[in-house]
Amino acid sequence: MKQGLLISFFLLISYVGFSQSYTIFDKKAIKLHQEGDELIQKRMYDEAIEKFKASINREANFLESYLKWGRILLTQGFPDQAIEIADRGLRRNIKGSSNLFGEIAWLKTHSHLKLGDFEAAILEFEQAQMLLNVDFKKTRPFKEIEEQINFIKVELENSYDINKQKLAEPLNQFVLQYFPVLTADSKKMLFTKRNGLENYEHEDIFVSYYDEDSLKWGSPRSIASNINSAYNEGTCTISADGKILIFTSCQMPDSFGDCDLYISYKVNDEWQRPINMGKNVNSRVWDSQPSLSADGRILFFSSNRRGGFGGKDIWFSLRMADGSWSEAKNLGEKVNTSKDEVSPFIYFNNEILFFASEGHVGFGGLDLFISRVVSGDFGDPVNLGFPINDHQDQLALFITAQRDYAYYTETVFNNGVQERSFLYKFKFPDQIDLGERLMVTEGKVLNKNTGEPIKAKLSLVDLVTDSTLYQFESDGRTGEFTMLYPDKPASGLYVEKQGYLPKIYNVDRDSLQNKKNLDVELIPVGAGEEFIFENIFFDFDKDDLKPESRSSLRRLISFMNDNPSVEILIAGHTDNVGSEVYNKDLSLRRAESVKEFLILNGIIEGRLGTKGFGSAKPVSNNDTSENRALNRRITISIL
Repeated sequence: MKQGLLISFFLLISYVGFSQSYTIFDKKAIKLHQEGDELIQKRMYDEAIEKFKASINREANFLESYLKWGRILLTQGFPDQAIEIADRGLRRNIKGSSNLFGEIAWLKTHSHLKLGDFEAAILEFEQAQMLLNVDFKKTRPFKEIEEQINFIKVELENSYDINKQKLAEPLNQFVLQYFPVLTADSKKMLFTKRNGLENYEHEDIFVSYYDEDSLKWGSPRSIASNINSAYNEGTCTISADGKILIFTSCQMPDSFGDCDLYISYKVNDEWQRPINMGKNVNSRVWDSQPSLSADGRILFFSSNRRGGFGGKDIWFSLRMADGSWSEAKNLGEKVNTSKDEVSPFIYFNNEILFFASEGHVGFGGLDLFISRVVSGDFGDPVNLGFPINDHQDQLALFITAQRDYAYYTETVFNNGVQERSFLYKFKFPDQIDLGERLMVTEGKVLNKNTGEPIKAKLSLVDLVTDSTLYQFESDGRTGEFTMLYPDKPASGLYVEKQGYLPKIYNVDRDSLQNKKNLDVELIPVGAGEEFIFENIFFDFDKDDLKPESRSSLRRLISFMNDNPSVEILIAGHTDNVGSEVYNKDLSLRRAESVKEFLILNGIIEGRLGTKGFGSAKPVSNNDTSENRALNRRITISIL
């Protein structure tokens, strides 16, 4: 696509409108040239070239015919030949008008851009800028190329030092392999493969596993027999824990349009039958190239449906509490343009979106861009620069959670026609900020009384803003979970399952970052059971609840509403600093503050009891500041 159909009307006819005066006087040659012009209007380009060749055979100095011939070659995807013909004409004739030489420089500018010879393109544009007439330099095509050339000048001065590496065998064994995605541990790679270029050689999703002993990727194989079918399956995305797969399938019997998005869940280590994601996500046209957030809550994809800004746009849908998906919305005009935006990739921190676009200023055609979340919305896209972007189409970028490598697809063309595509990687530049380092917490959720695994909801919450950053689920068969999240201060982890007391952590204080074997033991709701009500904050020597307490308080309200017959005792506890009389009074006042909040939010007072224990029930020795902090707490007991 790079610079392909960009060779617009302005490249095939004179930009300023040639008069009937030419650089030669041979009437027969001129007539042949004019016949070539007429064939261009009929889009009979090969026949037009023959006319221009014939006019040159009669008059070898006919510079205008060289120019028209070169323009057609460029539109047909042969920029190197276009330059050769233009240079041949310049060697034969140096008597043309300055504007004619400007048009040849303009042709060569586009040709060098197409070839990725940016330095030569800059020099030719500078020539064109001096020679083309004033009226043409006011047109949109000129201003767009001027903006692009100025952009390229800056980017070349700030280019990255990267080494693109083709992935070694046994990968890259098919004719086409593209759109690589990896799980959060970078040990499993999924990609789309195709055995040939024809439509009947259908697409499938293949998977390869990384062998840490040999430090090599294993032989790729079909992801599952109930995922791949006789139809086309491809361009997939997978949640960080590897439990949710969304992929594209085309011409399926239950599809809404040409290509739809389908979802499958891994249960007991097996992929379940895929389900069409429904009319809220899919449309009557093309819906493809999904990217799922690490926690599986937000889906980004590309679609050419109505309601966008033109061409293919990036859209998104949210996973609701009941597992359904919200009606897809356009991501907006900062990201989307009147041209194509495709292959979105939402990074693991849920705050950085990569995508390919031909509508934002770049090196031409499809370039890769980055957009960051600012105040809840995606901000202005920034080109990823050279040589991540070059004269070829760039798309399907995937950056690992460890930030070590970026994976992508590189396509091989022969005479402008796709011949092969391969999987590549490169070290991702440190200069491109990806936000806070990502933390991993792994473990199991178990029934404390029986040891049985539990399928529970795990929510990572920003305590300052009371916003849910990530949501994950533990596996119902094993209880296992994997959470991936940025290392943000003041975060809380809430583990919830109906019928059980919630388990609440403070990520920093409980040192959950990069913990590999966290056993979360949930206690069934029952009389006499108790849990520590974490993330309830008071100022020193105060009983007023701090705003950071909202997340825990809201979850306690939900627990009470889910269990309407339950009555609770809210108990305050302190360390042993100060008099015990004062500590009991302070602990009671803090418990009363929690009770008052619950009442204000609809919980019947008769269900709530309070007590202040002071320092009488420590959970740790009071010998260090850390231990004293553990003793300053609120507990909830079932009455």
